[in-house]
Amino acid sequence: MTLKLGVPSKGRLMEKTFDWFGARGITLRRSGSDREYAGAVDGIGGVSLVLLSAGEIPRELATGHLHLGVTGTDLIHEKLPLWEQMVEPVEELNFGHADLILAVPMAWVDVDTLDDLDAVAAAFRARHGHRLRIATKYHRLVREFMRQGGVADYSLVDSQGATEGTVANETAEAIADITSSGETLRANHLKILSDGLMLRSQATLWRSRVAELDDAQLNTLESLMKRLDAGA
Repeated sequence: MTLKLGVPSKGRLMEKTFDWFGARGITLRRSGSDREYAGAVDGIGGVSLVLLSAGEIPRELATGHLHLGVTGTDLIHEKLPLWEQMVEPVEELNFGHADLILAVPMAWVDVDTLDDLDAVAAAFRARHGHRLRIATKYHRLVREFMRQGGVADYSLVDSQGATEGTVANETAEAIADITSSGETLRANHLKILSDGLMLRSQATLWRSRVAELDDAQLNTLESLMKRLDAGA
């Protein structure tokens, strides 16, 4: 049996991951067309490459179908409630940086903190007859953040794309999303709350805590960690 390594299947995250391994003498490549999700590993034996969406990799690590995987901190924390029991970080890869933040309209000049948002949420419900809506795809992380911040009078609206536009489209009053530069937020007339940073994320190599390893796979893992100069 080979050691299974999961890598994002497309985009800059895939390219940067390929570059990161390549700089350490291990070549990751597709073994077919761009539409195929098969891959190959050169430079070390006993490792097979599995190409998946970044969002699928946390689940595959948690079920033990992958031994190692590259994905963002945000996705691990969102998709795996007890992530510390299922996976462990091996190495931060220093790309794919993004912050998970809570943002409100710039026009809300008196709203700068979670306490301000809590007051506005209560007034909003009294005035409009429904709770203030926050658009996000990070439901678990947002609920936990709002609970810790003492904000309860809100509802979450699922958004899987173009979250920043939901306020202008009047399908939400605020958003919780990842941002790298903040330019898209500003273009949509949104501002980050001063205490609205939920999580700093970046691409990270993770190891499954639950995947079984036979002697050959364990030897391969140790060899790979030495090659990558990463913690086993």
